[in-house]
Amino acid sequence: MSSLALEGKSALITGASRGIGKAIALRFAAEGCDIAVNYVTEAGRDNAAEAAQTAEEIGGLGRQALCVEADVTDPLAVEAMVANVIKTFGKLDILVNNAGITRDRTLKKLAKEDWDSVIAVNLTGAFHCARAVIEHMRERQYGRIISISSVIAQMGNIGQTNYAASKAGLIGFTKSLAREVARRGITVNVIAPGFIATEMTQAILPDIMAQIVPTIPMGYLGQPEDVANAAVFLASAEASYITGQVLSVNGGLYM
Repeated sequence: MSSLALEGKSALITGASRGIGKAIALRFAAEGCDIAVNYVTEAGRDNAAEAAQTAEEIGGLGRQALCVEADVTDPLAVEAMVANVIKTFGKLDILVNNAGITRDRTLKKLAKEDWDSVIAVNLTGAFHCARAVIEHMRERQYGRIISISSVIAQMGNIGQTNYAASKAGLIGFTKSLAREVARRGITVNVIAPGFIATEMTQAILPDIMAQIVPTIPMGYLGQPEDVANAAVFLASAEASYITGQVLSVNGGLYM
């Protein structure tokens, strides 16, 4: 492998304006990859400015960056986004399905719209993105598709039936798609992070977090960069014979 694991590659990373998505974007760029930074318009938050900041940091690493606004729940918007990325970079080598939301409630209190919205973003969004890129990858006989699941998909959690279902769905989706495209030079894998220090975990009440940390064998929360390192490996030539797998990055929380 060259000194840069992703030299000459291009990637589309959904939800890349902050958190794990941003960490993956910057780590990929540091390894020589051009990056399409996907974000969605969101009330009360300037995701466009955050995406632009991510793009600026990618540029500082010497790589090309493209900010692409698209709601992954909208198949037409996703198709347009992918077409834009391919036109800009000339090709698309890597897709990272990272966009995700939570709407936590116990099942008794869970509204149908909260079930639908989480499934739509976390699972159906990944379907839209994979479907939009797969023919391009098949034609080129090369591709890497990486989806960000969760330890919650593997072990469950109170108040997260919708989230767990969506993230577990990604695992089944990945294993099936991996079988479909393996002979086309395309690998499809999942990363299942544990509790990672992001805005999502910062929203957890301190007393609840104080109960969670002791259950992690390593004794602390992971960092977004821990997930990004795993993503670089799965996207690199070193993982070319790995497909349909779940790589857990959870400090031993689930074994």
